[in-house]
Amino acid sequence: MQEVLFLNDVKGAVSRLLEGAGYNRTFVLCDDNTAREVLPLVQCEALDGAHVITIAAGDAHKTLDSLAHVWSELGAHGATRRSLLINLGGGVVTDLGGMAASTFKRGIDFINIPTTLLSAVDAAVGGKTGINFNGLKNEIGVFSEAKAVIISTCFLATLPQGEIKSGFAEMLKHGMLESEDEFMRLLDYDLTAADHDQMLALVRTSVQVKQRIVEQDPHEKGLRRALNLGHTVGHAFESFALHRGEPIAHGYAVAWGLVAETVLSHLKRGFPSEHLHRLARHVRDNYGAFHITCDDYQALLNYMHHDKKSVSGEINCSLLRSCGAVETGITVTDDDMRAALDIYRDLMGI
Repeated sequence: MQEVLFLNDVKGAVSRLLEGAGYNRTFVLCDDNTAREVLPLVQCEALDGAHVITIAAGDAHKTLDSLAHVWSELGAHGATRRSLLINLGGGVVTDLGGMAASTFKRGIDFINIPTTLLSAVDAAVGGKTGINFNGLKNEIGVFSEAKAVIISTCFLATLPQGEIKSGFAEMLKHGMLESEDEFMRLLDYDLTAADHDQMLALVRTSVQVKQRIVEQDPHEKGLRRALNLGHTVGHAFESFALHRGEPIAHGYAVAWGLVAETVLSHLKRGFPSEHLHRLARHVRDNYGAFHITCDDYQALLNYMHHDKKSVSGEINCSLLRSCGAVETGITVTDDDMRAALDIYRDLMGI
């Protein structure tokens, strides 16, 4: 079972996990940013002699070419099935690195050390790995859990405020899936005054929500689809933005997707309007708005029909009756989605 550690002594955790583990070679995967800003913060005796593999930063580089580069580096520097890959970075690094490790020589162990709030509460935990392909988010991937995940908030000081907001959107999603109290606690939290220890406690609660769901449905056959709340529309926003050459942060896309899918939850399942309006106000104030017009609807619908959650080309969403009461696998018509996008634009002031 995957070990998830919540602490701010990352060096100590790395040393403990590697001591006596018997790995013949250790590799560390970073992007350009984490190699420069974060790797020096975790360097310790246990990583002496580790080979560092670097990829370009950003979701645009979560590609087959980058994956092949990691495979090539592993092969060229003597990786065997007894080797370890440590993924030190955000969601791009943990997603791509997890897939590289899971497929190299049919699988080597890997450890995730997420360096962004978003990757800590989302990508690094739960066993999803993958890359983007043919302009679609996470189109190719496998389910494979890291041997361990080290979650720390000590890296937050290296992040711009936008990165912290990006991760907080996934925490909002988990709060909505958990309870009204947890959702309201997050809405009331002052992100501009984030304290490392206080944030670590919030992150632990958020990750535990995800863990409970994943443990019941590790391969996304039913309940785990609840974690897709906000993502059907959010992924469409991401793909649309990528196509027009203006990529957006995943967490921001999720925040805007949460508003649109909470509109659907209100229309189709009676989710309370006062909670919808409070969510929309929070997202508008902290994330701005993803600007779309009705002329963009068909392109967005096309992306939703091609979403990997779709079974037969339908639009598939997870919707809430209330905070803590989710229904998965809900088919949404094009007309329903157009109506939700109309209301999303009104709520966002577009």
